[in-house]
Amino acid sequence: MQVSQLNAVKREKAGKGASRAKRREGFVPAVIYGDKKEPLIIALEEKVIVAEMAKKGLWTRQFNIVVDGQNNHVLCQDIQKHPVSSRPMHVDFLRISKDAELTLDIPVRFENEATCPGIKLGGILNVVHRTLEAKCKADNIPEAFVIDLSKVEMGTSITAFSIELPAGVKLAATEDFTVATIVASQMSDSSDAATTEAK
Repeated sequence: MQVSQLNAVKREKAGKGASRAKRREGFVPAVIYGDKKEPLIIALEEKVIVAEMAKKGLWTRQFNIVVDGQNNHVLCQDIQKHPVSSRPMHVDFLRISKDAELTLDIPVRFENEATCPGIKLGGILNVVHRTLEAKCKADNIPEAFVIDLSKVEMGTSITAFSIELPAGVKLAATEDFTVATIVASQMSDSSDAATTEAK
């Protein structure tokens, strides 16, 4: 399990005025909350937040935020962005403990599309859910649920309960549902129709 370390400074004042002042200094206001402790009002360098946003797995990656020499084990819960520039304006972090069971949205990643039998026949991958809600301990957070398409035929529905889950991870859903399908494209349908008419 990889934990990214970030350094932050404690903010003495909350409010819009204090937040604007921090942004002018090149910082992004943030808060650490949860684990039955008082919220910790902090700020991190904007360039650090932007760099983390550019990496994969932001919402499942764990961070250790150091504030005044104290470690804070957290997950990123929310990033508020400027509506025009998309610059980070505020970040929410959730404290996590090693033994706590977490409920998280885990990304779904599809592999081997190039060798998928259904896609090679002209089908397309229709993704219904790009994330799945799952429960696990902090030590078992998967970066993504990987779905191998190398043997998936045309017309196949991939359901949540058919996905192989890592040890210690379970889906929050109690009923099965469709995550993705391989369906015929309109182009291939048109080609089939034209072939039939020609006969």
